[in-house]
Amino acid sequence: MPNPRSAALAAAVLVMATLVPQGAGRAADGGDDVKSLREAAAKARDELESATKDMEGRKKDLAASQTKLKATLQDLADAEAQLNEIRQPLARLANSSYQQPGAAGSMAVFGGGNPEEALRATADVSMLARSQQALVDRADALQKRKQQLASTAQDLQSRSAIAQTRVQQDIDGLKQRSAQLTDQLNAMLKKLPASKRLELGCDKSLAADAKKFPNGLIPQKYLCPLPQKGRELRADAALAFYKLNAAYKAHFGRDMCLTDSYRSLAEQQSVYVRRPGFAAVPGTSNHGKGQAIDVCGGVQNQGSVQFNWLKANSTKYGWFHPAWAYSNPFEPWHWEYGTESQY
Repeated sequence: MPNPRSAALAAAVLVMATLVPQGAGRAADGGDDVKSLREAAAKARDELESATKDMEGRKKDLAASQTKLKATLQDLADAEAQLNEIRQPLARLANSSYQQPGAAGSMAVFGGGNPEEALRATADVSMLARSQQALVDRADALQKRKQQLASTAQDLQSRSAIAQTRVQQDIDGLKQRSAQLTDQLNAMLKKLPASKRLELGCDKSLAADAKKFPNGLIPQKYLCPLPQKGRELRADAALAFYKLNAAYKAHFGRDMCLTDSYRSLAEQQSVYVRRPGFAAVPGTSNHGKGQAIDVCGGVQNQGSVQFNWLKANSTKYGWFHPAWAYSNPFEPWHWEYGTESQY
């Protein structure tokens, strides 16, 4: 029997688990949409689990029926073998009775000849008759059992075929329902703002493990994409940035402009070669921790409307402009997540 867990359920539940990770926090805005998506995903998961349990029950019933059918067919084969074993002696007795009908007659004792021999012959014939009757009775019982077993086997085969059909219907229905639920969830997901979709896919719990890796060598799985194409940050920093970016967009009507975010060790080396004296030594850049961004779109100019807004609001979302960036070197575009003590 096919296993739907590897084909339908596992694929569908995995998709839903990806859409609704446990570590993602609730959005500051659009929270009702996110909540609805989570509830829909949970309901879909429950429906699939319930359908799977029903299907598993049918599979167990089918397995039990097939086991009983196998045993019945074996019993039928045994009865057939036993019947075959007695057919030959039964045929010989029947042939003997046909060829010597007079010898078997119980009235021979009243006929001519030696009475002792007649009695002995009658006793022998009676014993043969009893043996013959026993064989006949056994053959009759085996024949009836064979018929009963054949009828039972036929009934079990019919039930097994019906059960198999139902299980297959359950599997097909489960696949179809899984596809429908996945389409519904994806449709709901597409209606969410881009920042909310990103938030749902960013697991904050990965941040702790990300901190264990050397500067610039954080594996891809511990980084979350930003709304700005090609930009990434460590999970906790990314989740905070989504909210900061949403607030910035609500105020200025556009996403924040970024020129840099997480910077791998190789990228740090490239920048260091291109900007000697202005870039950090590879392996020491704050960008290599996945907690720093370089901003454009007006923020790079100290005293601009964008810079002043970011300075006044960034700390609400866990971001700040480090003290060193005001003078040594002067980098109004550089912002970091966390606290000064982290750097």
